[in-house]
Amino acid sequence: MAHCGPTLKGEFARTVNLTDMHIGWVFTRTVRNNAHPHILGALKTGITKIPYKVTGLDFDNGTEFLNKAVIKWAADMEIFFTRSRPYKKNDQATIESKNNHLVRRYGFYYRYDTDEERAVLNRLWHLVNDRLNYLTPTIKPISYGCSRDGHRRRLYDKPQTPLDRLLAAGVLSAAQQTELLTYRNSLNPAAIAHQIADLQAALLRLAKDKTEQLYLAAIPAALPALKAGIRIKSKTTT
Repeated sequence: MAHCGPTLKGEFARTVNLTDMHIGWVFTRTVRNNAHPHILGALKTGITKIPYKVTGLDFDNGTEFLNKAVIKWAADMEIFFTRSRPYKKNDQATIESKNNHLVRRYGFYYRYDTDEERAVLNRLWHLVNDRLNYLTPTIKPISYGCSRDGHRRRLYDKPQTPLDRLLAAGVLSAAQQTELLTYRNSLNPAAIAHQIADLQAALLRLAKDKTEQLYLAAIPAALPALKAGIRIKSKTTT
């Protein structure tokens, strides 16, 4: 996700957002730019922070992901590259949805290009990830059904947090389950909300005016005033 504001000129921050399609677990990290060393660093961190073994990653065709360094790292880690919806025009719908209601909702549309802004963003993502992974129930589509008037509609499962879905999957040891449950019990939703608001206020202070100036600079100059008395030649018939 590019934090470029209204212009792609110059260097600006990028956010790497990992989302588990099955349970909804998320990991988010902002890096300096989309050069592959920074992207690879974020991927390495994400793999270690996610509390279970990652075996596959869905990417688009960007060279920040599809390059020798990332491919070699994935092979060494026995991580396979897949496509979430092969042969579909929008085959990365899940991550695009998360980019909207996670990155843009919490991090806004401003331009971020300084070390301080990136530091604030990464502090923000830690809190947001905790809120979404441990405290926010979500629903997953499971099948289709019919409404009373015969219209087709989606059917969803019972709302659960990503942690609850992970525990139900049976892939964690007893020690891992205890550790994650203990961590969730230590979280204070009200405190997280206040800290998120404080960090968002810091982002506004750092980037709002700068981004608005870039928007104004991108507006084309006003058209020159037309000369007074100009007339439109009427169509004549013979």
